[in-house]
Amino acid sequence: METLTFQLNWEPNGFQAPYFLARERGFYEEEGLDVAFLEGHGSPFAAEQAAKDEAEADIALAGASAVLSVQSQGYDPLAVAAVTAKTPAAIYTLRDVFGEPLEEPEQLVGRTVAPSATKTRILTAQLLEDVGIREEVDLLEVDPHTHHRVQHQVLDGSVDAAVGVVTNGLELEYEHDRVADELPIGDHLPVYGMMLVTNPTFADEESGTVSAFLRATARGWAEATADPEAAIDSLVARNATLERRRRIEREKFETAARDLQFSPHVEEAGWGNHDGARWRRLASALAETDLLEGEIEPDAAWTNDYLDSEARIVREYAERVGR
Repeated sequence: METLTFQLNWEPNGFQAPYFLARERGFYEEEGLDVAFLEGHGSPFAAEQAAKDEAEADIALAGASAVLSVQSQGYDPLAVAAVTAKTPAAIYTLRDVFGEPLEEPEQLVGRTVAPSATKTRILTAQLLEDVGIREEVDLLEVDPHTHHRVQHQVLDGSVDAAVGVVTNGLELEYEHDRVADELPIGDHLPVYGMMLVTNPTFADEESGTVSAFLRATARGWAEATADPEAAIDSLVARNATLERRRRIEREKFETAARDLQFSPHVEEAGWGNHDGARWRRLASALAETDLLEGEIEPDAAWTNDYLDSEARIVREYAERVGR
């Protein structure tokens, strides 16, 4: 049995349920892997941990924008599987604050929008630019108190909408019994979300291990999609305090599985397969911002070489989950 360290992007939550289910059901073990999960501190941290020359983690879960940001710092992160084809970023609001259902970006004209993080602000700015209303929306700078402060601003009506990730609006709806609306940025801006990332040297020297981890993870996603309640059970088994949030954690996973995971490219090419156009589109959105510290090469940040295209779970993934 080979030990492999897996750096999560954040503390356990519904978006990570497939990995916990894969471990609980023995999919990693069947591939000869003993996978140790490391709790995360954000995507940039996770990507850096995997990309270092003396890596602290063998494989990490991190957002594509964090991969490019870390690359701009002189590291060499390598995304070996694209887990979600769409960014999880979303603009959300409460109906009684916004005054109408939020359904299209153009409704943000004349509104004030508060982002929770630099990366989500960049994507929001790009979306507004694409639809021609960037100068007509008051997109605030990132508040140093970030996510929770932004939610409070929506609750008290001091902003018209906020930017976070899908299900942030639903969290407010469930907790405060007020109707929420969400506008997923990934529905309008074709850029990547979450990646499985490693160090090129590790991938080269342990190619069989990387491929085995990806096969087992694809099985985890398929099983979680078929049985989301079991996936959340495996998550709660890791962190019992999430039991009180079971409803929202399940919603997080199901939103990722239903809305974020797929693109026409994935349905044709299989689970985890990268589409270079999405990487280049993301790089273009980041290029004029202060998120990057140096030059980036988006096409050097990813590879499909370690995806086992002969494995049915990879090749026929969309069919397996009924897409």
